[in-house]
Amino acid sequence: MTKQLLCTLAGLWLTLAPVAGQTAPAVPTSVKSTATSPAATLQEHQANANENPTSALNAQLFYQLLIGEISANAGEPAPAVSLILDAAEKTKDSQLYQRATELALQSRSGEAALQAARAWKKAHPTSIEASRYTLQILLALNRVTDSAEALKSLIELTPVVERPQTLAAVPRLYARAGDKKLAATLVEQTLAPYFTQPGTAAPAWAMAGRLRLAAGDLAGAMEAARRGHAADAQAEGPIIVALDLIDPKRPQAEALVQQYFATATPPAPELRMAYVRSLLGTERYANALAQLKILLQEKPDFAQGWLVLGSLQLQLNQAATAENSLKRYIDLAEQQTPGDESSRGLTQAFFTLAQIAEKRKDLAGADAWLKRIENPEMLMQAQMRRASLMGQQGKLQDGLQLIRDMPELKEGDQRSKLLAEVALLKEFKQYLPAYELIDQAITQSPNDIELIYEQAMTAEKLDRLDTMEQLLRRVISLKPDYHAAYNALGYSLADRNVRLTEAKELIQKAVAFAPNDPFIQDSLGWVEFRLGQQAEALRLLDAAFKAKPDAEIAAHLGEVLWSMGQREAAHVIWKEGQQLNMENETLRETLKRLHIKL
Repeated sequence: MTKQLLCTLAGLWLTLAPVAGQTAPAVPTSVKSTATSPAATLQEHQANANENPTSALNAQLFYQLLIGEISANAGEPAPAVSLILDAAEKTKDSQLYQRATELALQSRSGEAALQAARAWKKAHPTSIEASRYTLQILLALNRVTDSAEALKSLIELTPVVERPQTLAAVPRLYARAGDKKLAATLVEQTLAPYFTQPGTAAPAWAMAGRLRLAAGDLAGAMEAARRGHAADAQAEGPIIVALDLIDPKRPQAEALVQQYFATATPPAPELRMAYVRSLLGTERYANALAQLKILLQEKPDFAQGWLVLGSLQLQLNQAATAENSLKRYIDLAEQQTPGDESSRGLTQAFFTLAQIAEKRKDLAGADAWLKRIENPEMLMQAQMRRASLMGQQGKLQDGLQLIRDMPELKEGDQRSKLLAEVALLKEFKQYLPAYELIDQAITQSPNDIELIYEQAMTAEKLDRLDTMEQLLRRVISLKPDYHAAYNALGYSLADRNVRLTEAKELIQKAVAFAPNDPFIQDSLGWVEFRLGQQAEALRLLDAAFKAKPDAEIAAHLGEVLWSMGQREAAHVIWKEGQQLNMENETLRETLKRLHIKL
């Protein structure tokens, strides 16, 4: 007999003894101290015995429950649910109803769970828990239409002060509904009175907005957000809906958010941060910067704001102010209770500060920041950067050894270390050792696509172009949808100005698999340029650069502009490319070949 079952029996017997007039048998101290089985909660049943004499647990019911618990413990939930539910019906004990319901749920018997929950609700019409269980089970069974009564009961029984929070949770309850439009309509009809009551109007409209969003009714969601804000200008729920609706096609959503910030006293910092992220998502960096400054004036100890501000300032080439913002974030974050979010934030800050230090050639400072990274998920990346710093100081072998000495904590770490070592060798143009290292790994994993692709790219650096093509075609044969291989082979042909028709076909296949990849669009633009299609090349490259400002794309776009006589525009693009990465080989080769001095 298991310890858990002993605990269950002890709880049942201790509950029974005062009622049946029997003496409870002695229970070992170790069992008493660990009696945590759900059945032990039957002790609460005795507290209601005076008010409900029928609830007294007699010897017969005790043994019925005993058999039920033994059945549950033996992995036979059906008889367990039947026996415990029968006992619940006889005693009208809420916790027995709950136990029967939970056993049915654990056995994934939805209908049995629903039967138990409904019996519970019938016996205890004012039980919030019975209403909640019934509603959740109905929705798990996707019986949306049948859920109206349980939903109505749940909200009605919820204390007035808690109703806003309960209304806010309704969209999560209906998140798995198969018919989202039906769910939105049913909820709004069922809870119609709450849309006009002063204390619940705003959260009710926010709830409706979220349900309409889930149903794809964007216009309806916007109307719900507007009406919720009109009901309570300080309410956050409608503004959260509006934030999800921000889009150039719906300016009224952003207007509503701005109206909230202008009138809320004070506005929730999390909402302004959400607005900032929306602005960053549409590359409205100046607006995002302005909002961050307002946020940190209102709440200077809001740590997350300083982290985002520092990252944005660095992106805007404001390295000194970025460094100050990130250090302020670290000071605040280290005062907070440690957790996953703070660990990730500190890791990001340390990486960014290391990047700033490296840009100003303070390699020791960069290494010091990287040493502070303790997040296990990012430790390997940090060590890789430290190895690169060693290489920059002429200590490449020390850097390689640092990678080799990293502990292998999980499956795949050995492979990650190998790829890190290859990347470090290639960074310092040690292409032959990198190629040989990959070759050794491929002998052990001959069909590892990533390794074969990496060897192909390394073969190109060694000017082994036939080998590169052979390896890339092997990748394609192993994985026909591996778009990077099509792109790499097509770009290589285009860059050498050979077999251009085939090059375009290869790149177009890559586009078909990854239509929004700006680097593949760059390749397509470059092959169009080689084919003499300057206008089309300009269109593609301009779009690619806007989607992903990158030094290599800048090199290609600038050359197309230069060839079309737009010399000043070419200079502007090339300068932007230098600001992004002055060491980019393609950009440097382009400027040298065209005899350009910026």
